[in-house]
Amino acid sequence: MERKNFVSELPKNERAVLQEHAPLPPRLIYNIIREEGEEELKRPLQALAFSGLAAGVLVSFSFLFRSIFHMHMAGYQIEPLVSCLGYTVGFLIVILGRMQLFTENPITTIIPLLSEFSWLRLYEVARLWSTVFFFNIIGTAIAAAFYSSPYTLTPEIEAAMHEVAVKVMTLSPVENILRGIPAGIIIAAIVWISPQTKYFKFVMIMFLVYFIALGDFAHVVVGSCEMAYIVFANNASFFDYFFRFLIPCGMGNVIGGTLIFTLLVYYQVAKELKLEKKK
Repeated sequence: MERKNFVSELPKNERAVLQEHAPLPPRLIYNIIREEGEEELKRPLQALAFSGLAAGVLVSFSFLFRSIFHMHMAGYQIEPLVSCLGYTVGFLIVILGRMQLFTENPITTIIPLLSEFSWLRLYEVARLWSTVFFFNIIGTAIAAAFYSSPYTLTPEIEAAMHEVAVKVMTLSPVENILRGIPAGIIIAAIVWISPQTKYFKFVMIMFLVYFIALGDFAHVVVGSCEMAYIVFANNASFFDYFFRFLIPCGMGNVIGGTLIFTLLVYYQVAKELKLEKKK
């Protein structure tokens, strides 16, 4: 017995209201992100480099404002709840400003690769990832050098930044991999949810990034600024920077954003996409 489509029986004005309030189906979200990824893969190298550099510099405000909040709330039990709000500042600037942040790329660019695999497409993804990651790190190093200047910040803020940054040194490489996985998943989730939260994107980004900080999860770009700050203060070596933090944390973020989140959402819609191609 053929099921009736109740929507077709509704008045025209009610159908319009229903359509307006209907959530986007996963397949449509997938195609929206795929289109964004296709555009990113076609961008000139110079545009990717400067966008990645800007993102690296500006995301460092997450480190700065978390430290400022930490300074003002030191001694209070609710200090973590407040200081973690500062961690959201850099992400809000970078994500809403449409700058290239490495941890967004694992879902944005992998979806086009999964949809239409080719060696050329794989090269384009590798080109984008390497360019964005390199210039993100250069940007955070520039920001860390600026914050390390004795003329930039007050001694109180410098002390707070050191207290926040030195926590990164307490984690082993394995811990950085494991703590990087949830952060990678959350950033990928932000990308996936964004098409659904057009008018509430600010709140959604702040909410999810807040829990990255509150959970002490490891984000490779912000963390690289914290580690670079410690290196400039001669409290850590370049070996610590690269092999204790940067490489393990980057691996964790990619595992979370690509191998877990992106593959899960891809196989959620894979069958629908195949049926769509046959039509």
